[in-house]
Amino acid sequence: MARSAARGHAWTFWLFVGPFMAGLALFVYVPILWSLVLSFHEAQNTVTPTVFVGFDNYRQMLSDGPFRESLVTFTIFALFIVPLTFACSLGLAVVVHRLRFARAFFRSVFFIPTACSYVVASLIWRMSIFNGVRFGLANVLLGLFDHEPIAWLIQSDPPLYWIPIVTVRLWLQLGFYMILFLAALQQIPGELYEAAYIDGASPGWTTFRHITLPQLRSTSVAVVLLTIIAAYQAFDEFYNLIHKDLNLARTPLLQLYNIALGNQQDYGRGSAGAMILSLLIVLVTLLQGKLLGFGKPAD
Repeated sequence: MARSAARGHAWTFWLFVGPFMAGLALFVYVPILWSLVLSFHEAQNTVTPTVFVGFDNYRQMLSDGPFRESLVTFTIFALFIVPLTFACSLGLAVVVHRLRFARAFFRSVFFIPTACSYVVASLIWRMSIFNGVRFGLANVLLGLFDHEPIAWLIQSDPPLYWIPIVTVRLWLQLGFYMILFLAALQQIPGELYEAAYIDGASPGWTTFRHITLPQLRSTSVAVVLLTIIAAYQAFDEFYNLIHKDLNLARTPLLQLYNIALGNQQDYGRGSAGAMILSLLIVLVTLLQGKLLGFGKPAD
């Protein structure tokens, strides 16, 4: 009887999990393995391996100037977006958490942009806000201060195209990380704050620094890791916002897209670059987790 019940539970488990596992294997793991195979072969204008070239594709990608420059672009992008996302999402979470009314409304308002497509948001930023014409929203606001219209999305000194790139990514992902911080804030025992007040601590920065931040350590590390990985994978906003001949603002994924699906159609080198990028993401994630103490309990 017990064996029959266990068999029934197993069938129920695979009924729900099986389709997901099949889709994961077919659309994720198989393409990853096939990319690994292609990275060791010559595959120009075809996804079928032809001549085995060993690590030649990897050497070519590592010596490729535009690919290395794209890694510099990622570094610049990450230096902007990671601290901004962390600080703004944490600040919003603290403010929403302390609200006495309409808390659900504000959670929804800040979270809704997360459901918006990156492509759609990028086109709105390009065509309505930072389009560079006199009647674009950004230039209308500058006009209130008697400032001349700015062409945001072209090569300039200083490079103002970083403003629309960073703001659209910040708007899209801010709500998601706010929800993570908000969930963590709700798990902090209120007794910790009461004990701090009894000991003479004043509400505000003192309790935030010595109680709130230490209790949010695990969530903070997770947010940093997720934002760094997301920065590595940035594609849509760069592709849709920046002019194609602006080589400086090309992320690794955009450069790989040009190699594999552009005029070169070199799937071997593109796959090698994808493997290099994946390895970098894994190494950076492990290093950040080690340095920031991912998984350690709060003090």
